[in-house]
Amino acid sequence: MPKPFILHMLTTAKNLSPFDVNMAVDAGWVSATPYINVEPSEVRGLVQDAIFSRSPKGLKSTGIFIGGRETKQAMDMLKIAKNSMVPPFEVSVFADPSGAFTTAAGMVAAIEDELKTKFDTDLVGKTILALGGTGPVGQAAAVIAAQAGAKVRIIGRQLEKAQRIADMCNSEFGEGKIEITAGADADKANYIADVDVIFATGAAGIELLSAELVAAAPKLKVAADVNAVPPAGVAGLDAFDNGKEIAGSTSGAVGIGALAIGNIKYQVQSSLLKRMITTEKPVYLHFEHAFTAAREYIQSNK
Repeated sequence: MPKPFILHMLTTAKNLSPFDVNMAVDAGWVSATPYINVEPSEVRGLVQDAIFSRSPKGLKSTGIFIGGRETKQAMDMLKIAKNSMVPPFEVSVFADPSGAFTTAAGMVAAIEDELKTKFDTDLVGKTILALGGTGPVGQAAAVIAAQAGAKVRIIGRQLEKAQRIADMCNSEFGEGKIEITAGADADKANYIADVDVIFATGAAGIELLSAELVAAAPKLKVAADVNAVPPAGVAGLDAFDNGKEIAGSTSGAVGIGALAIGNIKYQVQSSLLKRMITTEKPVYLHFEHAFTAAREYIQSNK
């Protein structure tokens, strides 16, 4: 008798995301079992409890999802989980803290496509400001874009925190091959003259880029906003916009709104959850795999 598909869902938070549970079940996982307030030190024990309760054949119907709130912590837990496997007792693991990896991947892939379609260029050498970039989505997007060849500056309200986050992204995710810089929100007007792309990844309901700054950006090509709650993170950009020119832009910049990004994020998360079910060999999925999946989804729907 085939074993039912069980996804063990670990989070450091007090609640597991209902969004992630729905996504898992809709992707084909029969059971999405939550483990809350999980400490990184507990991951090894939980993983080994899961892998030794089934035969290697039965483990093809078993998976682990890592949520939580912090990107580095999720990646650390993913590494612990991978190192806890005892082949042939091994299962797939997917990290997506606060949906940040799949959201960031969808946003950057959508921007990359607009750069190609509207401006006949790509991310290589582009100057990017990640406004509100100290959060999980901003961090993941900064790393993905930097790995694609962009020059990224993380902007936060406190320069010290932004610098700390930029340093962490470079050392923990970039393996010394990227150089993300930092800046203070109070100084963003000083950077706007050279900006090609804007990420608006701050808290919901906060305008991060005013109409005045949109108009003052002579090189701006694409701005993307993950905030669907009014007011928009970028003035003149609607949540439904998907490549529409931003009102007031003097450079002909186009915008990508939260709902357009959200559709790609949904498809990416679904595809990776399904991949865990169909793969013959265990996979360990994070933001890089999400970006590849986002690119593939966009290209297949042209």
